[in-house]
Amino acid sequence: MHGILVDSNILLDVFGDDPEWADWSETRLEEFSRDFPLYINSIIYSEVSIGFQAIEILEEVLKECNLKMLPLPREALFLAGKVFLKYRKRAGNKQSPLPDFYIGAQAAVLQLPVLTRDKARFTNYFPTVKLISP
Repeated sequence: MHGILVDSNILLDVFGDDPEWADWSETRLEEFSRDFPLYINSIIYSEVSIGFQAIEILEEVLKECNLKMLPLPREALFLAGKVFLKYRKRAGNKQSPLPDFYIGAQAAVLQLPVLTRDKARFTNYFPTVKLISP
């Protein structure tokens, strides 16, 4: 598949005008949107929705950013569960909820790179996923 999966932290940087990361994240979005389709999934959608008062506003912003919704394939859902189980068995602090693993599993199954600032989890649990990160 052709395109880039955009992690919620990138969008939250831009939508929240994060003083440290907004410029970097916005530049990457603009840069990659010229050559690649940019995707989110339902988990990312839910995570970024917290900053919007109405679904119509969120939908308009996502449209302006040229972000397309990708469904989560069953193979990704299955992989997320298996990797989460592995995480639970070996992680010390167990603070990452299962939804955090859906993005990596979807990227792995669809062979999409991920634009993110959360390199550690992807590197540890989805080593085949190409990351675009600082």
